[in-house]
Amino acid sequence: MGKLQSKLRKRSERYRAGRESGEPVAPQVVQYEPAHNDAVNCVISLTSELCVSGGNDQAVVVYDWKSGTRCQTFYGHSREVTKVTSLNGSTWLFSASRDKCALMWQMGDDAEPVQEFFGHELVVNGLAVSPDGRKLCTGSRDNSMCLWDIESGDCLQKSTISRNLVTHACWVPGSTTIVQTSEDKTVRVWDSRTWQVTHTFPTKRQIQTHCDISSDCYHVLSSSNGVSGQGCEATLWDLRQPGCKVVEYRGHQQSTACCVFLPRGPDCGAMVASSSHDCSVKLWDMNSGACLYTLTLDGAGPLLSLAPSDPSNLLCASFNMGLHHLQISYMPSLHMKVLSRF
Repeated sequence: MGKLQSKLRKRSERYRAGRESGEPVAPQVVQYEPAHNDAVNCVISLTSELCVSGGNDQAVVVYDWKSGTRCQTFYGHSREVTKVTSLNGSTWLFSASRDKCALMWQMGDDAEPVQEFFGHELVVNGLAVSPDGRKLCTGSRDNSMCLWDIESGDCLQKSTISRNLVTHACWVPGSTTIVQTSEDKTVRVWDSRTWQVTHTFPTKRQIQTHCDISSDCYHVLSSSNGVSGQGCEATLWDLRQPGCKVVEYRGHQQSTACCVFLPRGPDCGAMVASSSHDCSVKLWDMNSGACLYTLTLDGAGPLLSLAPSDPSNLLCASFNMGLHHLQISYMPSLHMKVLSRF
C-alpha cells in the first residue's frame, strides 16, 4: 500500500511540476449533443457554420457545428442515409438512401420531403444537383444513372451500364458534366445533355469509392478501396485530359473512403485531404503527392466522409464516434487537431 501511494505521489508531483513549468497541456475535446445516434455516413458543409449529415439512424440533420446546436432533423427514409447534397445559395437539401430513393427537403419547412425520386432497384450512392438547380442526378448499385426534373420529380433519362455499381457522383460547377465512381474500378464522365459517357478514366486496380472536383474544375480526385496498404490511395486526374493520371497519394493502410480538395489557405499551397477505414485523416500536397500531416482518431472506426468549410476547418464523419470538427493550423507549421465531436 505504501509503494502504491508513493507512485501516485510521484506521478502527481510530475504533473504539477509540468503545469508550473509552463509545459503545454493537451486541450480537451468538446463533446456537443450528438447529431446522430448511430454511424454517420456522409457530411457536407452548407455555410461557414452549418453542415448537413446523414446516418444509419435514417435521419438527415442540419447542425451548427460552431455552437454545437442541432438546427433541424428530417425523417423520411426507411433505411440508412448514404449521401446528402445541397444547391449552393438555396435552402434545398437532397438525400439518398439504401431504401432505393432520393428525397428533397426544404430547410426551415416542416419535416416532410417536398419531392421524391423513385426509380432505382438498389441502394442509391450517387447524388448530385445541377448548378442551375433544375435537375438531380442519382446513381445506384443497380448499375444505372438517372437524371430527374427537380420540380416535377419525373425521371428524364436513365442509362444502365453493366457492372457500373455507382459509389459517388459530382456535378462539375458551371457545366453540364457529371463525374461518377464505381465498384468496377472506373471513373466515368457524363454529359447531362445527351446522357452519354463522354470519357472513361483508365481502370484502377481497386474499387473507386469517392470523387471530388477542384474549384477551378480542371481536376478530379478519386479514392480507392484496399487493405494492408495495397490499393488504398487517392488519385488526382486531369479532367481536360481524361487519360492523364497526375499524381497518387499513398499512405493509408486501409480503404480510402473519401478524398476532397481543400480551399486554398493564405499560408499554404494547394492541398487535398483524405479519410480512411484506418481511422486516419491525411493532408497532402496536391502537386507532389507528399503527405504533410496525419491525424489518427483512435476508436472512431472507419472515417467515412470529409467536408471542408474553409482552409482552417474540416468536418469528418465516423462510424463509431459521430462527427468531428478538425482545425487545421498553418503557422508556425502545419498542424491538425480535433476541437469538438457532435
